[in-house]
Amino acid sequence: MIDQTSRIAYLEKIKPGKIIIWTLLFLGGVVMITPLAFMISTSFKTGSEVFNLGIIPENPTLKNYVYIWTESKFSRWILNSLWVATFSTASVVFFDSLVGYTLAKFTFRGQTIVFIAILSTLMIPTEMLIIPWYMMSRTFGWVDTYWGIAFPGLMTGFGTFLMRQFFMGLPDELIEAARIDGWSEFAIWSKIAMPLVVPALSALAIFHFLGNWTAFIWPLIVTNDPDLYTIPVGLASFNGEFETDWEIVMTASCLATLPTLLVFLLLQKFIIRGVMLAGLKG
Repeated sequence: MIDQTSRIAYLEKIKPGKIIIWTLLFLGGVVMITPLAFMISTSFKTGSEVFNLGIIPENPTLKNYVYIWTESKFSRWILNSLWVATFSTASVVFFDSLVGYTLAKFTFRGQTIVFIAILSTLMIPTEMLIIPWYMMSRTFGWVDTYWGIAFPGLMTGFGTFLMRQFFMGLPDELIEAARIDGWSEFAIWSKIAMPLVVPALSALAIFHFLGNWTAFIWPLIVTNDPDLYTIPVGLASFNGEFETDWEIVMTASCLATLPTLLVFLLLQKFIIRGVMLAGLKG
């Protein structure tokens, strides 16, 4: 009787507005998950079942996964994407944090102009930079090289802005005390300032890594050798001129999505915290 009374009292406290909100959130979640469910389902289907809209395959098979690993260069593409994304992310974390620290904790002539110039790069669409990038790559022999794929993302205006905002929040007294003790600026940056901005560094590293992992246009333009394809370019190569094996495309897409899902599941607290703090700093 007590449980029934408590249940009725709880239901009476639920407002219609909350029910509507939770219903909309549930429906939105279903809409977002449905394509992922179809992708996973199709990866276990045969070619004749691809256009069967049922979620559960009639004759599930692992043949597509075996084909991806044994008959294609998918494993090589994963290593290419991993190398480019890791190298580019390490470069961004190092250089963007160094420039951000300089803009935040030093005063010099033209400081504001430099900062505005860096911010202005955020307004330039990537498509407008592709031709200059390609001309540079042709001139310096970077076409069909790992360096040619990675160099456009070695420094970013957004990363510099983000790190500057965080470094500005550090107490100047802490920096001055280290200078009085005879520390070099590089030691202050690496041993004092950097550990205090770990949330921003984590968010920057995660977003940049995922951005490079999914980059398509530039790697497609600068690479002609299939051995240098990154995962997005490799996925596009499965599309035939007259016919596409969608079960193979969906299988490769599932495998390509796994690392991004793992990164988010394992590091989501750093992503959320970094974004929240970035909003506060802004």
